[in-house]
Amino acid sequence: MKIRAGFHIGYECPQPTPMLLVLNIHPSRRIDLLTDQVLGFDQPIDAREYTDAFGNACTRIVAPPGLTTIATDFEIYDSGLPDVIPDDAIQHDIKDLPNEVLVFLLGSRYCDTDRLADFAWAQFSLTPLGWPRVRAISNFVHDHIVFDYQKADPLRSAHGGYLEKTGVCRDFAHLAITLCRCMNIPARYCTGYLGDIGVPVDPNPMDFSAWFEVYLGGHWHTVDARHNTPRIGRILMATGRDATDVALTTNFGPATLARFEVITEELPHG
Repeated sequence: MKIRAGFHIGYECPQPTPMLLVLNIHPSRRIDLLTDQVLGFDQPIDAREYTDAFGNACTRIVAPPGLTTIATDFEIYDSGLPDVIPDDAIQHDIKDLPNEVLVFLLGSRYCDTDRLADFAWAQFSLTPLGWPRVRAISNFVHDHIVFDYQKADPLRSAHGGYLEKTGVCRDFAHLAITLCRCMNIPARYCTGYLGDIGVPVDPNPMDFSAWFEVYLGGHWHTVDARHNTPRIGRILMATGRDATDVALTTNFGPATLARFEVITEELPHG
């Protein structure tokens, strides 16, 4: 199937403000593009592309004073199949993990493993290794946190989400990632597009989504603790240790979000 996706994001800056952008689709999805996916700016801006340490396609700019709108609009092919459920995916011994995967066992800015390790072992140590353990963690997080846009907090860590039992998709992902890492399962944060394809339409304005991936059986596998059911039409933008690594924009100076519109929709056949 074909999906149309894109966004318009505007920032008001009182002075020239350097920014890092993680707003392109992930390089692994470029092969599926049916049209170009490029970032456009409504002001003359020198944009420089680079690849970060996690393999994400990023952009450096200096936003000028005033309102700057960043936009993209593209079409992409998708299989139309829901997320794979790897029932037989095994959990590796730490000694057998690839070197580059080890970082996803460690605590990070929003994934405070030191605060949740005792709970994780008490809660999940008797669950079967591998995918069944991941499923148990996802089920727990899905039931533990209540989704509420009004309770979004950019400073909330996984431990905070565990205590407050509320949040948005990033809070589901951070808590599940942290519990997986506590149980010696490598887990990484993902951000991207996830439209209401094959499910009832969400009445809330479209937003980007957060989910996570676990490393089992020699591969990374998608898990979504917020929805906790396989979904159709994910378009990956970036992966990292947590939301710090894949923030849509990081500004080095004052910048006020003035516009935020995201679109993700299935296109008619033909």
